[in-house]
Amino acid sequence: MGGFLGLDNIGVFDRSATLPPGAHLNQSDATSWMAVYSLDMMAIALELAQHNPSYEDIASKFFEHFLYIAHAINNIQGTENGLWDEDDGFYYDQLELPDGTSYPLRVRSLVGLLPLLAVEAISPQLLARLPNFTRRVEWFIANRPELIRNVACMRTLGVESRRLLAVLDPERMRRLLRVMLDENEFLSPYGIRSLSKYHQAHPYVFAPRGKELRVDYDPAESRSSLFGGNSNWRGPVWFPINFILIEALQNFHFYYGDDFKVEFPTGSGKAMTLWEIASELSRRLVAIFLPNGEGRRPFNGGVDVFSLDPHFRDLVLFNEYFHGDNGAGIGASHQTGWTGLVAKLIQQLGEYEGAGRSPLDWTYDAAPSSEAYDRQ
Repeated sequence: MGGFLGLDNIGVFDRSATLPPGAHLNQSDATSWMAVYSLDMMAIALELAQHNPSYEDIASKFFEHFLYIAHAINNIQGTENGLWDEDDGFYYDQLELPDGTSYPLRVRSLVGLLPLLAVEAISPQLLARLPNFTRRVEWFIANRPELIRNVACMRTLGVESRRLLAVLDPERMRRLLRVMLDENEFLSPYGIRSLSKYHQAHPYVFAPRGKELRVDYDPAESRSSLFGGNSNWRGPVWFPINFILIEALQNFHFYYGDDFKVEFPTGSGKAMTLWEIASELSRRLVAIFLPNGEGRRPFNGGVDVFSLDPHFRDLVLFNEYFHGDNGAGIGASHQTGWTGLVAKLIQQLGEYEGAGRSPLDWTYDAAPSSEAYDRQ
């Protein structure tokens, strides 16, 4: 169930160090990434299978892998909820001890949001072209109910008769989004924070064998030397994770449609579709680079020479990550490989918002992974 994948997450334990003797960490983030990987590989195989039927078997393999992974995260050790915490409406890592007892590590970080990323909406046109894969899907629906019940809406058809593969069912997704879209938790003016602001006033403290371990909200550079002083998933806004979260919301929207709405921001009383929420998150990320009312671009962090000097004010840098409260750019300043994704968000906002159209106005007849943002 997971393992250190070289990710940027810094939890309560330093994952390069040894856990307490005999202990095992059941990881929501690592397991979720494997679910995402399985669905992405399935989507690639489905695309290739339209040209070479032998890839249907490969698609079936990754479909089955996804089912088992979704079962694991939602049903670990035969428990009813797995890594899901019913009281908090959130996924947590679990520390499992040699005697079989386990403790949820109640850190509200991206660890608990990553199950949202495991989602694919499959069109009936695609299934009709791939009879062997479709037969395998139908067999699992009919014969493996213990696995299918941990996957959202395998039996229920959505908009335009699409099928949905997702770790989260509608109720759990609503509850998780309630936390993610709360401005006192993850939602900042500039995207989704990597750690809930709740931990600013309520640090998470864990004290195995009397040694205190803690996680504080650090929206910029870390206040400790852990991992070179990079606060990683302890508060800043990370562009690639935000981009994939936006994609996931769009994929969910292709299945649930305009009737499925969630409050945005939490507590505002204003309900939006998942596509509208994805657009609002996109605007917040784009706002990092736009001049505000004072002519300052948030990523410059209020530095006058970069914000106001005509020789510098229009030179845009692509920082590694961004302050969780004010959007100031932090870390390396040349991360075009991921922060450059802002160009795609700007393009998408212009295509849909500028044309005044909903993505559901289009007719989709392609592999599900391409539906979310590549339709022209």
